[in-house]
Amino acid sequence: MKSYKKYFSINLALGLLLLVFSCEKKQDQTAVSKVEISETEAPLVETASLDFTQIPFKNLSDYGFFKGKLKSLDPDNGVLLYEPASSLFTDYAHKSRFIWMPEGTAASIREDIEGSMDFPDNTVIIKNFYYPADFRKPEAEKRIIETRLMVKRNGVWDAFPYVWKDDQSDATYKVVGAEIKVGWTDLQGKEQVINYIVPNKNQCKSCHNEKEQLVPIGVKAKHLNHEIRFAEGEKNQLIKWQEIGYLSDLNDPTTYPAMVDYNISSHSLELRAKAYLDINCGHCHRADGPAGTSGLFLTYEETDPLKLGINKTPVAAGFGAGTFKYDIVPGQADQSILTYRMSTNQVGAAMPEIGRVTVHQEGLQLIKDWINGMK
Repeated sequence: MKSYKKYFSINLALGLLLLVFSCEKKQDQTAVSKVEISETEAPLVETASLDFTQIPFKNLSDYGFFKGKLKSLDPDNGVLLYEPASSLFTDYAHKSRFIWMPEGTAASIREDIEGSMDFPDNTVIIKNFYYPADFRKPEAEKRIIETRLMVKRNGVWDAFPYVWKDDQSDATYKVVGAEIKVGWTDLQGKEQVINYIVPNKNQCKSCHNEKEQLVPIGVKAKHLNHEIRFAEGEKNQLIKWQEIGYLSDLNDPTTYPAMVDYNISSHSLELRAKAYLDINCGHCHRADGPAGTSGLFLTYEETDPLKLGINKTPVAAGFGAGTFKYDIVPGQADQSILTYRMSTNQVGAAMPEIGRVTVHQEGLQLIKDWINGMK
């Protein structure tokens, strides 16, 4: 009898121990489950460990560029915000731009008139296109339409377009681009609706082209040599890049070229017009660009009146010239081919050729004012 009681007591003790262990295990599993649920909004990968041989990934979230909810576009470590002084017009879309470089690498500024940059391999440039629901409240509700990535591998840049899902949870790689209906309320309170075009992968080279090589736009010293607001306050972007190790051998920023913001009316009309033409047209209309044979060079630094189009006949505009004879007729914007091509959506005549389905009325008026002010 005593042995039986002893046997029963031992079994009871073992049973209680197993019960406690089982409960603790279930609690641990529950805790792990809660952690996993709470971290579903965090990056799925560490950006520093990206396998660049596997790019492009299926989803934008696979890169780990942003933390928290992806649609917040809150940059993770090493993902740096940047803003060119003047922005390319894309059907009134707002943009946020970021750049990432591998740890221990940096870009360098060339000694040329534009302050062109050389970037290390595995640099990634991230450009997001979005529309606020109401342009009068740009920081309120918004809809992200697309994210374009430019990645440099083995000395060559490549472009990858990502289209955002309707629920804004992620963006998916789309080689063929897309056409998306987009609506918003403009600054005057009017409702606007367009069919927004996401370019396909091959169309990216139409603009991002230098000597038949794909290259970035808007990341030269002349575009970045100005202050923007970072988390710690306003700072010149070139200095910021150097501070975090993204730029080597930086001199005094005043020794580098700097472009104005064409939206700021306190700058001269000529500088504003040339800044607008540079960022919207100069990537093609330059000596080493796709429109180099046209002889019409619309870069910020160009000073030759004939190369700027003043009293210049087009080389091969065809019906794109309309009924007009000269690219720019001083004092007569409405008789100039330049403003005619900016004001039409007709395929074959509209300039730029891709990237817009609407006319940039404010930009068109700026160039008209500039031409009409010429003697």
